[in-house]
Amino acid sequence: MAKEKETFNTSKKNNFSEWYTEIIQKAELADVRYNVKGFIVFQPWSVLSMEKMFYYMESTLRKKGHLPYFFPTVIPEENFKKESSHVKGFAPEVFWLENVKGEGKLALRPTSETAFYQMFSLWIRSYKDLPFKTYQRANIFRYETKATRPFLRSREFHWIEAHCAHASEEDAMKQVKEDMETTKEVLHDIYGLPFIFFQRPEWDKFAGAKNTFAADVLNPDGKVVQQPSTHLLEDQFAKAFNVKFKDKDEKEKYVHITCYGPAISRIFASVIAVHGDDKGLRFPWKIAPIQIVIVPFSQDKNVMKKTEELKKDLEKNNITIKIDLTDKRPGEKFYYWEMKGVPLRIEIGKKEIKSKELIIYRRDIDKKEKIKEKDLLKYVEITSKEIDKNLTKNADKLFENNIMGAKTKAEIKKVIGYGKIAKCMFCSITKSGEKCAEVIEKETGAQVRGIKLEKEKASGNCPICGKKATEVVYIARSY
Repeated sequence: MAKEKETFNTSKKNNFSEWYTEIIQKAELADVRYNVKGFIVFQPWSVLSMEKMFYYMESTLRKKGHLPYFFPTVIPEENFKKESSHVKGFAPEVFWLENVKGEGKLALRPTSETAFYQMFSLWIRSYKDLPFKTYQRANIFRYETKATRPFLRSREFHWIEAHCAHASEEDAMKQVKEDMETTKEVLHDIYGLPFIFFQRPEWDKFAGAKNTFAADVLNPDGKVVQQPSTHLLEDQFAKAFNVKFKDKDEKEKYVHITCYGPAISRIFASVIAVHGDDKGLRFPWKIAPIQIVIVPFSQDKNVMKKTEELKKDLEKNNITIKIDLTDKRPGEKFYYWEMKGVPLRIEIGKKEIKSKELIIYRRDIDKKEKIKEKDLLKYVEITSKEIDKNLTKNADKLFENNIMGAKTKAEIKKVIGYGKIAKCMFCSITKSGEKCAEVIEKETGAQVRGIKLEKEKASGNCPICGKKATEVVYIARSY
């Protein structure tokens, strides 16, 4: 334990905020010294992982019929003005490029609805064009005025946004449900992150949405992080941009639009927060920057030859490998790669070559195992699955026992004070319940996150206004 304390000044459990700041610096995930507030430099260790995260999300979207596009980074002001509720919602966050010769006022995209739908109006003509399913991988820019935090909250983040047009609202809602399934398949089953999908209250919807649904991931400090959200947009978007199609009856109709936004850089923050421990990072196998590090105990010719052989055999199986040839002591190398979250470490020296055995360290369970060299590939194939299963199982426990019922305002305060999510009866998630939500936020610092998609039966009264409850809501602090 003494050596671990040398690696980290604080524990994740005792001071998550300080731990998070420290791991970003020590694991070289981001450099915050870039001289523009709210913008960071993403370093290789985070980029390598996020590239894999992008791969799995984009692959899943393409399998479901989305095609990739690259849209311009700038959006003309006139596009924003076409949909009033959207421009009102985003205007305070927009970075404007002014005095651009001959171009008028341009915005650095805070999101791209007003860019995509202008083009949808040119591309969509018939019901045969629908559903029209698109996505782009992009950077977006928002003038965040709150305290910024690497990956969690910044003025530029890296994401995927999917925009789809449909012939009917029923088809659009099927897309929203598909987006939720995509979130589960990628966020939970690959990245290992547990979440709850909520329908957001009326006052907390995306600007211009008829309904917003969003996945909340729980951090160890009791705060939730909004991750992918999916929206059924109001008809005004299609009307503002004149996105029509001719139906089978030859009548012109407006499309129904949905959008979906998994922010990979923000999801990466949850990977750090949820899976990390007091030794540092722990990566699920599929998104680890490097999956195996090999630590040779000497530069002996036979040891180095065997090390290279192992590396080549593993790389043939699409495994990312690093051989540590630095002049650090073995113990220093071990702690370094454990802090960096590499799932497996192979230790090899003259003794291991002679016995034809390998020592393998598993980061997920913090234990060493000895295997026959001939069994290495089979071991990796089995263990890589076990690592992801184990990290996901541990992460799922975050939600176990972290949701507590609350019947009164005092009980809501108590649950939030414990760093947990409060579940309680509530008057309404329509506009009529907004005042009660404001009372909760003012007195607890927490927000009404919404209702579960599987409708829960309400009973009794709202603990704030005393009116008959119509919903079961969840309340939590958030980033």
